[in-house]
Amino acid sequence: MLDRIREDIDVAFEKDPAARSVPEVLTSYPGLHAIWTHRIAHALWDRGFLLLARLLSHLSRFLTGIEIHPGAEIGRRFFIDHGNGVVIGETADIGDDVMLYHGVTLGGDSMVPEKRHPTLEDGVTVGAGATLLGPITVGREASVGAGSVVLEPVPPHCTAIGVPADVVGDCEQTIEEWKNSLESD
Repeated sequence: MLDRIREDIDVAFEKDPAARSVPEVLTSYPGLHAIWTHRIAHALWDRGFLLLARLLSHLSRFLTGIEIHPGAEIGRRFFIDHGNGVVIGETADIGDDVMLYHGVTLGGDSMVPEKRHPTLEDGVTVGAGATLLGPITVGREASVGAGSVVLEPVPPHCTAIGVPADVVGDCEQTIEEWKNSLESD
Protein backbone atom coordinates (compact mmCIF):
# COMPACT_ATOMS: atom_id res chain seq x y z
CA MET A 1 0.00 0.00 0.00
CA LEU A 2 2.75 2.47 0.91
CA ASP A 3 4.64 1.53 -2.25
CA ARG A 4 1.58 2.48 -4.35
CA ILE A 5 1.30 5.82 -2.53
CA ARG A 6 4.98 6.52 -3.18
CA GLU A 7 4.50 5.55 -6.81
CA ASP A 8 1.55 7.96 -7.07
CA ILE A 9 3.60 10.78 -5.56
CA ASP A 10 6.45 10.08 -8.00
CA VAL A 11 3.97 10.25 -10.90
CA ALA A 12 2.79 13.66 -9.70
CA PHE A 13 6.37 14.92 -9.98
CA GLU A 14 6.78 13.30 -13.42
CA LYS A 15 3.52 14.63 -14.86
CA ASP A 16 3.21 18.04 -13.20
CA PRO A 17 6.09 20.52 -13.51
CA ALA A 18 4.39 22.65 -10.83
CA ALA A 19 4.90 19.98 -8.14
CA ARG A 20 7.48 21.34 -5.72
CA SER A 21 7.53 19.14 -2.64
CA VAL A 22 6.15 15.93 -1.20
CA PRO A 23 4.15 17.78 1.49
CA GLU A 24 2.57 19.94 -1.23
CA VAL A 25 1.61 16.90 -3.31
CA LEU A 26 0.27 15.02 -0.27
CA THR A 27 -1.92 17.89 0.86
CA SER A 28 -3.04 19.75 -2.25
CA TYR A 29 -3.48 17.33 -5.16
CA PRO A 30 -7.18 16.41 -5.33
CA GLY A 31 -6.53 13.93 -8.15
CA LEU A 32 -4.37 11.86 -5.84
CA HIS A 33 -6.90 12.12 -3.01
CA ALA A 34 -9.66 10.94 -5.39
CA ILE A 35 -7.56 7.99 -6.60
CA TRP A 36 -6.62 6.94 -3.08
CA THR A 37 -10.24 7.11 -1.96
CA HIS A 38 -11.31 5.24 -5.09
CA ARG A 39 -9.00 2.35 -4.23
CA ILE A 40 -10.75 1.91 -0.90
CA ALA A 41 -14.23 2.35 -2.42
CA HIS A 42 -13.39 -0.11 -5.21
CA ALA A 43 -12.22 -2.72 -2.69
CA LEU A 44 -15.51 -2.29 -0.81
CA TRP A 45 -17.45 -2.54 -4.09
CA ASP A 46 -15.67 -5.77 -5.03
CA ARG A 47 -16.48 -7.25 -1.60
CA GLY A 48 -20.19 -6.47 -1.97
CA PHE A 49 -20.38 -3.41 0.28
CA LEU A 50 -22.06 -1.43 -2.49
CA LEU A 51 -23.78 1.25 -0.41
CA LEU A 52 -20.68 1.94 1.68
CA ALA A 53 -18.58 2.12 -1.50
CA ARG A 54 -21.03 4.60 -3.08
CA LEU A 55 -21.11 6.72 0.07
CA LEU A 56 -17.31 6.87 0.16
CA SER A 57 -17.13 7.85 -3.53
CA HIS A 58 -19.81 10.49 -2.89
CA LEU A 59 -17.76 11.93 -0.03
CA SER A 60 -14.68 11.94 -2.26
CA ARG A 61 -16.60 13.81 -4.97
CA PHE A 62 -17.70 16.40 -2.41
CA LEU A 63 -14.12 16.90 -1.19
CA THR A 64 -12.24 16.75 -4.51
CA GLY A 65 -14.70 17.70 -7.27
CA ILE A 66 -13.82 14.39 -8.98
CA GLU A 67 -16.42 11.67 -9.38
CA ILE A 68 -15.15 8.11 -9.80
CA HIS A 69 -17.72 5.33 -9.58
CA PRO A 70 -16.45 2.61 -7.23
CA GLY A 71 -17.03 -0.01 -9.92
CA ALA A 72 -14.52 1.58 -12.32
CA GLU A 73 -11.29 -0.35 -12.87
CA ILE A 74 -8.18 1.85 -12.65
CA GLY A 75 -4.57 0.81 -13.26
CA ARG A 76 -1.31 2.00 -11.76
CA ARG A 77 0.29 5.43 -12.06
CA PHE A 78 -3.02 7.04 -13.04
CA PHE A 79 -2.84 10.82 -12.75
CA ILE A 80 -5.58 13.45 -12.81
CA ASP A 81 -4.18 16.96 -13.28
CA HIS A 82 -6.26 19.77 -11.74
CA GLY A 83 -9.13 17.30 -11.57
CA ASN A 84 -12.24 19.37 -11.00
CA GLY A 85 -15.18 18.12 -13.02
CA VAL A 86 -13.73 14.72 -13.93
CA VAL A 87 -16.41 12.00 -14.13
CA ILE A 88 -15.53 8.32 -14.51
CA GLY A 89 -18.43 5.91 -14.96
CA GLU A 90 -19.05 2.50 -13.44
CA THR A 91 -17.83 0.29 -16.27
CA ALA A 92 -14.87 2.44 -17.29
CA ASP A 93 -11.59 0.56 -17.51
CA ILE A 94 -8.40 2.61 -17.25
CA GLY A 95 -4.96 1.10 -17.88
CA ASP A 96 -1.57 2.01 -16.44
CA ASP A 97 0.16 5.38 -16.93
CA VAL A 98 -3.01 7.18 -18.03
CA MET A 99 -3.38 10.94 -17.56
CA LEU A 100 -6.61 12.94 -17.49
CA TYR A 101 -6.94 16.69 -17.29
CA HIS A 102 -9.80 18.59 -15.65
CA GLY A 103 -13.34 18.29 -16.91
CA VAL A 104 -12.93 14.90 -18.62
CA THR A 105 -16.00 12.68 -18.79
CA LEU A 106 -15.79 8.93 -19.34
CA GLY A 107 -19.53 8.49 -19.76
CA GLY A 108 -22.02 5.85 -20.72
CA ASP A 109 -24.38 5.81 -23.65
CA SER A 110 -26.91 3.24 -22.46
CA MET A 111 -29.23 2.51 -19.56
CA VAL A 112 -28.59 -1.24 -19.92
CA PRO A 113 -26.45 -2.63 -17.05
CA GLU A 114 -23.55 -3.83 -19.20
CA LYS A 115 -20.22 -2.44 -20.42
CA ARG A 116 -21.24 1.10 -21.34
CA HIS A 117 -18.23 3.31 -20.52
CA PRO A 118 -14.88 3.76 -22.28
CA THR A 119 -11.73 1.67 -21.95
CA LEU A 120 -8.46 3.59 -21.93
CA GLU A 121 -5.44 1.40 -22.60
CA ASP A 122 -1.97 2.02 -21.14
CA GLY A 123 -0.36 5.41 -21.69
CA VAL A 124 -3.45 7.32 -22.88
CA THR A 125 -3.67 11.09 -22.36
CA VAL A 126 -7.04 12.87 -22.41
CA GLY A 127 -7.12 16.67 -22.67
CA ALA A 128 -9.21 19.08 -20.60
CA GLY A 129 -12.94 19.02 -21.15
CA ALA A 130 -12.94 15.98 -23.44
CA THR A 131 -15.97 13.70 -23.41
CA LEU A 132 -15.68 10.02 -24.28
CA LEU A 133 -18.98 8.18 -24.52
CA GLY A 134 -19.91 4.54 -24.71
CA PRO A 135 -18.03 1.25 -24.66
CA ILE A 136 -15.27 2.52 -26.96
CA THR A 137 -11.58 1.74 -26.63
CA VAL A 138 -8.79 4.30 -26.82
CA GLY A 139 -5.65 2.40 -27.80
CA ARG A 140 -2.32 2.47 -25.96
CA GLU A 141 -0.33 5.72 -26.08
CA ALA A 142 -3.18 7.51 -27.90
CA SER A 143 -4.20 11.09 -27.14
CA VAL A 144 -7.55 12.85 -27.10
CA GLY A 145 -7.49 16.60 -27.64
CA ALA A 146 -9.03 19.09 -25.23
CA GLY A 147 -12.74 19.63 -25.76
CA SER A 148 -13.11 16.67 -28.10
CA VAL A 149 -16.15 14.40 -28.12
CA VAL A 150 -15.09 10.81 -28.82
CA LEU A 151 -17.79 8.39 -29.96
CA GLU A 152 -15.67 5.88 -31.92
CA PRO A 153 -12.59 3.80 -31.03
CA VAL A 154 -9.19 5.50 -31.29
CA PRO A 155 -6.31 3.31 -32.57
CA PRO A 156 -3.02 3.06 -30.63
CA HIS A 157 -0.52 5.91 -31.02
CA CYS A 158 -3.12 8.18 -32.63
CA THR A 159 -4.63 11.53 -31.75
CA ALA A 160 -8.35 12.21 -31.85
CA ILE A 161 -9.61 15.79 -31.97
CA GLY A 162 -12.82 17.64 -32.68
CA VAL A 163 -16.57 17.39 -32.19
CA PRO A 164 -17.21 14.64 -33.05
CA ALA A 165 -13.60 13.54 -32.83
CA ASP A 166 -11.65 12.49 -35.90
CA VAL A 167 -8.35 10.66 -35.85
CA VAL A 168 -5.53 12.82 -37.22
CA GLY A 169 -1.91 12.17 -38.17
CA ASP A 170 -0.12 8.90 -38.76
CA CYS A 171 -1.31 5.89 -36.79
CA GLU A 172 0.09 2.44 -36.15
CA GLN A 173 -3.09 0.93 -37.68
CA THR A 174 -5.95 2.23 -39.79
CA ILE A 175 -9.21 2.85 -37.98
CA GLU A 176 -10.79 -0.12 -39.80
CA GLU A 177 -7.91 -2.45 -38.83
CA TRP A 178 -8.23 -1.27 -35.22
CA LYS A 179 -12.03 -1.79 -35.15
CA ASN A 180 -11.63 -5.26 -36.68
CA SER A 181 -8.99 -6.22 -34.08
CA LEU A 182 -11.32 -5.08 -31.29
CA GLU A 183 -14.21 -7.11 -32.67
CA SER A 184 -12.08 -10.27 -32.94
CA ASP A 185 -10.96 -10.08 -29.28
